[in-house]
Amino acid sequence: MSVDILIAILATAITAGTPLLYAALGEILAERAGILNLGVEGMMLVGAVSGFIAAHYTSSPWAGVIAAMLAGGAMASIHALLTVTLRANQIVSGLSLTIFGTGLSGYLGKPIVGTPLETSFKAFEMPIMSSIPFIGPIMFKQDALVYLSYIIIPLMWYFLYRTKTGLNLRAVGENPAAADSLGINVFRVKYVYVIIGGMLAGIGGAYLSLMYVPTWMENITAGRGWIAVALVIFATWNPAQAILGAYIFGGIDALGFRLQAMDIMIPTYFLKMLPYIFTIIVLILVTGKNAAKHIGAPQSLGLPYDREER
Repeated sequence: MSVDILIAILATAITAGTPLLYAALGEILAERAGILNLGVEGMMLVGAVSGFIAAHYTSSPWAGVIAAMLAGGAMASIHALLTVTLRANQIVSGLSLTIFGTGLSGYLGKPIVGTPLETSFKAFEMPIMSSIPFIGPIMFKQDALVYLSYIIIPLMWYFLYRTKTGLNLRAVGENPAAADSLGINVFRVKYVYVIIGGMLAGIGGAYLSLMYVPTWMENITAGRGWIAVALVIFATWNPAQAILGAYIFGGIDALGFRLQAMDIMIPTYFLKMLPYIFTIIVLILVTGKNAAKHIGAPQSLGLPYDREER
């Protein structure tokens, strides 16, 4: 394999991994607050269709991003209401949101199926950085949302591990009763980060319809929301590790397209299965590691909190 082909595959891996990265970052925030959100797929779909509609009628992709954030946040607020206030089963609530989001996005996007987007995000070279040998063409000839993700990752890591507010968030996810006794508003923390997580998932969906395709088609996420949930486990709830995992999954996806372009005789359906096969393998390996070392998931993840039961 030539260097140029390798650079092309790695650059495509970043592009393909970016929607997974945004969704996984959102899920990390929600799960750090102790809320398991299996509605990521539905939030990404609603974000994708809302972003496309807004960008299509305003001719502004940034308007699409804002619309996707609002749509994802609105979906997440439903999940927060059900799981935090009403203490509903988090798995059932998340699955219901995915089903609801799939149907809603299909209904909203029906009039615009297959419509190309005239003003999508375009890749551009980052001055100076793009001229770095090997790394420059891979990382710094991307689009604005990719560059934005480069900024979000270190900021989120610093927030989680170096700030008092981030410590409060992690405390709520580990032991909400203890956090409550220290004066932390547990319910507010859960609401805020579940909604922010939904907004990030909405951006992930919008990236697909505004940049990666760019058009609208039903089920455009093709299961990426589920991969994002698995990616959180792979990253052990650490945003710095999530970027590596997202690009690995993106690379598997990109490799499938590259093999097709090279006319290598591998069944198309097998190539489409590659990211999901890899997801299952990673889950098996990482889950075993976590079980052995007792690291990873917040202690209260998936458990409803009732102040009266402290």
